[in-house]
Formats: sequence, structure tokens, C-alpha cells
Amino acid sequence: MAEDNSACVGGFVDTTVHVDVKDYYGKVLKKTEDLKSNACVAPAKPVPAFIRQALKKVHPEVTARYYGCGLVVPECLEGCKILDLGSGSGRDCYMLSQLVGEKGHVTGIDMTEDQLAVARTYVDYHTKEFGYKKPNVSFVLGYIEALTEAGLEKSSFDIIISNCVVNLSPDKRRVLAEAYSMLKDGGELYFSDIYSSGRLTEEIKNHKVLWGECIGGALWWKDLLQLAEEVGFSRPRLVTASDITVDNRELQDVLGDFKFVSATYRLFKVPEGSAKPCRVMYNGSVTGVEDSFQFDRRYTFKVDDVVEVDGEVAAILTRSRFKADFTFQPPGGPCEPRGAKPKEDIVDPFELVLQLEKPSPGSATGGCCSTKSATCCK
Repeated sequence: MAEDNSACVGGFVDTTVHVDVKDYYGKVLKKTEDLKSNACVAPAKPVPAFIRQALKKVHPEVTARYYGCGLVVPECLEGCKILDLGSGSGRDCYMLSQLVGEKGHVTGIDMTEDQLAVARTYVDYHTKEFGYKKPNVSFVLGYIEALTEAGLEKSSFDIIISNCVVNLSPDKRRVLAEAYSMLKDGGELYFSDIYSSGRLTEEIKNHKVLWGECIGGALWWKDLLQLAEEVGFSRPRLVTASDITVDNRELQDVLGDFKFVSATYRLFKVPEGSAKPCRVMYNGSVTGVEDSFQFDRRYTFKVDDVVEVDGEVAAILTRSRFKADFTFQPPGGPCEPRGAKPKEDIVDPFELVLQLEKPSPGSATGGCCSTKSATCCK
């Protein structure tokens, strides 16, 4: 590991892991091509047109210095207050800045000063590019394990996102607990990260390059379910997943038989057991998904279709920002469920990857994204 250059921000003292990560992302990596695996570049699904347009408006240097493992763009963002954990060069913040609009706000927090310097350099540029009167983006130096110490206010954010960053923390439970405390009631943690097929060995966890590549610190996916429950979140709902490859023989020899995936989950801050199953009808009012809203791998809501949902999803929809986008009725109400039935619930990202790799009727590839080459259709 790196020599001890630990720092203190708001009373939180970083560890050797933090020092190594700051060194890797601030000095070793200069562009995406410097990465040794596809963990931080593989998109999990095709990018919608309106998001591609928003990304095109982000300054090229910000994009070049950005490293992420998925697309962290939840739905229904207009006017929301969003926190980006490990915002890096600010690409996602500037993209989301356009989606929340002038009445919304995006805060990025990162512990790497070199990355923050890139992000802060282009605040005025993007304010002008987006046609805003004043910036709706700000960047904070701090640690994702110590959000309060960084000066952020508890219960003040509608949504928290993170793109391939939680795995870089040596204390995942504290990250989740801090995120939970920052969310308003009904708020959501929507994040992409790397997960392993089992608990990793100490050799892997102590490997500097593997940790920097977002692999050495990967959680066993089952541990995410346990940690989320411990800090108070609803059960993680799997949105999408894709295979991770390590095209480096030396690193692959260290990893042995462990497998890795990039997966996006959504976790909500809602009281447990606070609602009963009910029938819902999506009214098509969410920007970008007017006809069909894929909430997770189980539920896809098509406009005007009546869908019966379990109590957990009913609690989320009735207590979150999605409440105004649905009509609710108790089971046995006047409208019978119609349209496709909900899929079987999946929380295991490795199971989902296997399903997505199966060829669908009329398809030779089974999907748009190629997990082997980490490329995605335009």
C-alpha cells in the first residue's frame, strides 16, 4: 500500500485505503484508457436518447477524467435535490444538473482533490451551457463515510446516487448508514457498484491495483442485502446487471475463481411493513419513460395498465417522489390487473446476468450490450 499521507476532513481521518485510492484516481489514472479492467466502464444497458443529449453537453475534459461502472440516472428528477457520492470529475453531476432543472440542485462529494479541481473548473462553463441564471451544482471535499462531518445536512436529499464508488470504501456499512441519514423520508439511494460471487480473500482485498480498479473492495452481493437491512433501508431492488471481465492475466491469477458483476440497485427510506399490497396504474407522467417505466427487474409499469404490487413496493410508491405518478386502489377494487404479469423477483445479480445472456426470440446476441467487450449499441 502507499506510504501514509493521511488527511483529516471535518474530523474524519482517512485510512491507508483512502490514501491509495486518492493516489490511484488522482495520479495513476489520467484517462479511461488507463484502466486495467472493464469494471469502471461497462454500461449495463443502452443509454436513453435524452440522457445521451445531456451527456453531450458535458465538457470533454470532465468526461475524459470520469470513471464509473453503470448509468446512475433514476427517474422523476425534476426539482429534486440530489447527492452524488464520489462525484469524481463531476460528469454525472453535470448531466443530472440538466435533468433536475434550475429549481433542483446537485451536490457532489469526493475525497480526491485532483478530481474535484477538474469538476470545479467547469461550474461556470456548464451554467452558461445549460442556460441557467446561477449554478445548481456544487462540489464538496469529503468522505462518503463522513457526510455530516463534510457539512452536509441530514434528511435533506431526495435522492443519493453513486457510480462505482462504494466498493472503494473500507467501511461499506458506514457509507450506507450515512446515506440513510442524509435522505428525506421516502428518499432513494440509487447506485451502481461492483459485486463479487463470494467474500473475497485478504490477498485480493490488500491488492492495491485491484482495489483501485473497483474489484478488490467489491462486496459479496448477499452482504449488501444484510447491510441495507441493518441500517434501515428497504430491501434492495435490482434494476440491472452486467458481467465484468479482467483482461489482465496477472490480475486474473490473483482473483482465481471469483466472478464479478456490475449491478444497479435502488434502496428506499420507508418504514418497514407500512403498506399493504394494492393495485396501481401508472399515468405516464415521468419524463423519458412516458410509455413504460421499468422500476426494477420485477415490475415494469406500462401506462394505464393496472398492476398488482406487493406491500413493499406499495409502500415505496405511496411514500416516495413517485406518488403523484400512480393511481392506487386496494386489492379487489373495480379495476382488474391487465397487461403482462410481474416477472419473478430477482435480487441475485449473477442470476440476472445469466438470464440476460440467454438469446431472446429473434435475437442472436440476447441484448444490446456486449459484456465481453464492454461496448454498447449507440
